[in-house]
Amino acid sequence: MSIRLRHQAARRGAVHPGTDPGEAAVYAPRIGNAALFGGLVALTALIAVLDLRTGEDMRLVPLLVVVPALVSVFGTIRQTMGVASWITAVVVCSRLVIGGTFWDVTSGVVFTVVACFLGVGACALRIRHAAEIARLRSAAVALQRQILRPLPIATDQIIAHGIHAPIEEDHLVGGDIYEIVQSPYGTRVIIGDVQGKGLAAIGAGFAVLGAFREAAIREPTLTGVVDALEDAVARHNAFSVQAGEAERFVTALVLGVDGGNRVRAVNCGHLSPRLLHGDTAREVPLSHTSVPLGLAELGGEARTAELLDFPSGATLLLFTDGVTEARDASGAFYPLDTRLGRWAQRGPDDVLAALSGDLERFSGGVRRDDIAVLALRRASAGIDGPRPPAARGGRRAAQATGAR
Repeated sequence: MSIRLRHQAARRGAVHPGTDPGEAAVYAPRIGNAALFGGLVALTALIAVLDLRTGEDMRLVPLLVVVPALVSVFGTIRQTMGVASWITAVVVCSRLVIGGTFWDVTSGVVFTVVACFLGVGACALRIRHAAEIARLRSAAVALQRQILRPLPIATDQIIAHGIHAPIEEDHLVGGDIYEIVQSPYGTRVIIGDVQGKGLAAIGAGFAVLGAFREAAIREPTLTGVVDALEDAVARHNAFSVQAGEAERFVTALVLGVDGGNRVRAVNCGHLSPRLLHGDTAREVPLSHTSVPLGLAELGGEARTAELLDFPSGATLLLFTDGVTEARDASGAFYPLDTRLGRWAQRGPDDVLAALSGDLERFSGGVRRDDIAVLALRRASAGIDGPRPPAARGGRRAAQATGAR
């Protein structure tokens, strides 16, 4: 949208058809002209009556000069200019009726014009600043969609529902990451938590997600996917050191889901998932937990994949430590397993809604860390909705049978 069109839209309280929705809200009037100017006339009449009653002891009409400043807070430029013109006319007429020395009349009129001009200018600056914020937020939303795809996500094997809540409400992306990719070897899932917060943590998370999206389709084995993620974090840390930033690690849980009743899992220092099936909710223990991504050089056992139960009709819940480390006013941690037992028979959406609301009440609205939760359900033939296109694996797909 050009500067000229923006200015015209702001003046008339309208927007160009190509304007971003967030920016459109900036230019749209918050109060109708009829209500605004009707209230202005009523206020002017009230002030005029009170001014007549007070007489020479106290003149109240000059106080109307504050009205344009008030309107500039919520009105459009056109509305503010209309109010300023009205107030200027009222004050000038009042001065002419009351009379006085030339200096008194002139100074009163000049003061009123300057005050009204400042009100219009303040309104223009507010709208310009708000439009810039709206454009930046629109860009942040577009960036978020490239980093974290909106949920739910459906593949041939599963449907993933979830919630994602960065610790800072005005930030759309935090240090918690997730992704679901349809590959020739089934569905690959990752949920992770980057060490630290801020833009540096987001950069490390983006490096992991980019590597996962490629490796999930390219690598026939789940451990091969994790090795690619380890290399990506190592490269990112090398660049970070060159830039004078701290190295970071990423805890992650990587799953491979096929058509059976079990899933393969590689745990890189992450929390164990929970399985909700029938009327029970239980922790799914992981016997092989390796070091987080980015710390492989510290040594230890090689990362291995293990099998986890995931029967049809069950919900597999993956989450970050923003859930388990939420605290109440007394400092007690959130009792996740106790709460999940109450919701075991609910569907994924209901479980997530209950979990989100309960966390909010438990913590009193005070969050100390990002929160990411994925609720996975096996897809069935009767589920409607678009399916992602099958990934092309070339001859690797033909080799997948014995490689997973």
